[in-house]
Amino acid sequence: MDKPFIQLPELTLKALFENSTSNYADRPAVRFVEGNVITYSALSQKVIQIQTMLHTYGIRPGDRVALYSENMPNWSAIYFAVTTMGAVIVPILPDFHTSEAMHIAIHAECKAAFISQKLFETVIDEKQPPSMNLLVIADKLNVLTKLSTPSTMDKMLKKSGEHFNKAMKKLGKEKKEEEEFVLHEDDLAAIIYTSGTTGSSKGVMLTHKNITYDATAAQYMVDIYPEDKFLSVLPLAHTYECTVGMIIPILNGASIHYLQKPPTPTILVKAMAIVKPDFMLTVPLIMEKIYKNKIQPGFEKNFGLRTLYSVPFIRKILNRIAGKKLIESFGGNIRFFGIGGAGLSPLVERFLREAQFPYCIGYGLTETSPLLAGTRPEKTKYRAIGPVLEGVELELRDKNAEGIGTLWARGPIVMKGYYKDPEKTAAAIDENGWFNTEDIGYIDSDGYFFMSGRAKNIIVGPSGENIYPEQVEAVINANTFVADSLVFDDSGLLTARINLDYDKLDEEFGVSKKSETELHKQVSEVLETIRKEVNEKVSAFSRIKKVIEQKEPFVKTPTKKIKRYLYV
Repeated sequence: MDKPFIQLPELTLKALFENSTSNYADRPAVRFVEGNVITYSALSQKVIQIQTMLHTYGIRPGDRVALYSENMPNWSAIYFAVTTMGAVIVPILPDFHTSEAMHIAIHAECKAAFISQKLFETVIDEKQPPSMNLLVIADKLNVLTKLSTPSTMDKMLKKSGEHFNKAMKKLGKEKKEEEEFVLHEDDLAAIIYTSGTTGSSKGVMLTHKNITYDATAAQYMVDIYPEDKFLSVLPLAHTYECTVGMIIPILNGASIHYLQKPPTPTILVKAMAIVKPDFMLTVPLIMEKIYKNKIQPGFEKNFGLRTLYSVPFIRKILNRIAGKKLIESFGGNIRFFGIGGAGLSPLVERFLREAQFPYCIGYGLTETSPLLAGTRPEKTKYRAIGPVLEGVELELRDKNAEGIGTLWARGPIVMKGYYKDPEKTAAAIDENGWFNTEDIGYIDSDGYFFMSGRAKNIIVGPSGENIYPEQVEAVINANTFVADSLVFDDSGLLTARINLDYDKLDEEFGVSKKSETELHKQVSEVLETIRKEVNEKVSAFSRIKKVIEQKEPFVKTPTKKIKRYLYV
């Protein structure tokens, strides 16, 4: 039976947060995997504490507040404290270099910043933004009024509690300033600086309505209950994890569990055994690695099994058995495994379908808050995304003879624009409110979107054919010796830059024991074999003419998409 749709009095994060903290007061809200539980009531009290701190240091509605931290329970508290008081949160990905983080804080004119203890130690030598008058260590909410040098950092941290206590006493003695402030749906809630594949970071302005509508509309896709547990592994500063992995569970009274260390396989396995999550969100790379390292080798360990696996109906039986084991390795309770942020390998998706693993592919962009389309696991279609969120429109423009065109979107989830950049805003959103996703594909009769690739990545073939490099890369990446690949046009030759899995090569050919000459020859042979195998599986105009070894792993965005501009 479907869960009733949650109705909010208004589409603001304040209304959403107050609804949840009222209805689920005693239920667990956020915690570290092996940490203490913070209930919705306690989370609400922490939000009030942070707002008092911000108000004391002069932060008012409309002021920007940076949040530069790894995932932690306090991340959620800071986010809601800032946004529900009418200020604007500026989440900064912990993967960003400290100089880039500081540039963002300066560009957004942040008046306050919350920085994790770990990242604080990397920014103490940076010049403090001129507009900033409050710095807080996010882990313990310790107040620092100035950036320090390494020699004085310990001393300042010791005194940080005194700063806060004095501020609280002062506030207690003075009559608190009463402000008649009313939060509106179209007020700015967040500025999120993207780290895209084009190299141009833009500040996406999302309103309260953008984010809250996206969260509430997603309820049509899947039922979430207060008893449900989310395991958070992606950075909260990315809109995907923030909206889908934090705001949606809080809207529904569920609990969120955070890791205290980077999500290595060992850390993840242990966390999943402890939490036994119902919901998880990942990027394709995580599942693709699991498949290549844990699933695929099991079917290729001997000739007999490889032969059996090549028979479709036997393959499906074997995949179903593997799927049951995979669900157990995720804690046994997983019923929604969301995949987004980049395209999923067709080979891996076929396995997930035949394994009856409860995966779901969501589609969207930071500019659309982010979710545009998706569905519950039992209604997925192979290689498809969708259907579109309730109340959101999609249309294809500039379609070719096959019905493939550029996808445009319109609705309450489309951003307000790019911060301080009216030219880029006008280029992205037309006069009727339609946003250009720059994604190419077609929509079927059921409203599912089949993506071919990004408009800016299309390569025009020798006879004018459109070559979608992402599709060719998916075929290359299916090879067991490939870690990742990038397809591009090199002076008229379709070229693949391939990063090999050197551990697999060593396991198969013992390359670590070979001389430089022998190693070069072995790698060249493997690359040429990959090229020939790929060319047998793609259309004639998409055949690879040249392969290049990419010796170092590709530099990627937080959602694990290759930063193409660095290589093309």
